[in-house]
Amino acid sequence: MKKSWYDYLWIVSLTYLLLGFFNILFAWLGLFCFFIPLIISIVKGNKSYCNRYCGRGQLFGLLGGRFGLSRRKDIPGWMKKKWFRYGFLVFFLTMFFQMLLVTYLVFSKAQDLRQVVTLLWTFKLPWDWAYGQITVAPWAAQFAFGFYSVMLTSTVLGFFTMVLYKPRSWCVYCPMGTMTQLICKAKAGKGEN
Repeated sequence: MKKSWYDYLWIVSLTYLLLGFFNILFAWLGLFCFFIPLIISIVKGNKSYCNRYCGRGQLFGLLGGRFGLSRRKDIPGWMKKKWFRYGFLVFFLTMFFQMLLVTYLVFSKAQDLRQVVTLLWTFKLPWDWAYGQITVAPWAAQFAFGFYSVMLTSTVLGFFTMVLYKPRSWCVYCPMGTMTQLICKAKAGKGEN
């Protein structure tokens, strides 16, 4: 079967994580992964980003499938339930808005820049080597540290889910997938009226 260009988007996800490790300002590129799925679901009314273009899902498929890092067990039923998916989305959005608040506090000079990546919203990893002598506004760097924390945390959660269950099990409760699904449902509901 001939592969298309979008079958290699896993390289983009992996490159993003590596670049952020060496220079935190590359974290800003993650906004593409945030806005493109939303735009596609708003414009097209479907989840083609999740199904075809998501580099992270492809990366988990590759690691868990081809490289055999997955146990290939079914994901527990409770992880598929609406209450869990929507609850995880609310939790994830709360963490995202908290990150925006910290960025604002640094912008308004009410708080100093923290050169830390927070993994799983709990573990503070010093990441100061990835910032170095770069001179950008402190709020821009703070946003990068926070956004990279969100992206790294979701990747780690997806990796653990991939290892324990099927390769793309993260996709079942991915906050981006849940948001795009809600947009598609709302758009489909509008068309019926």
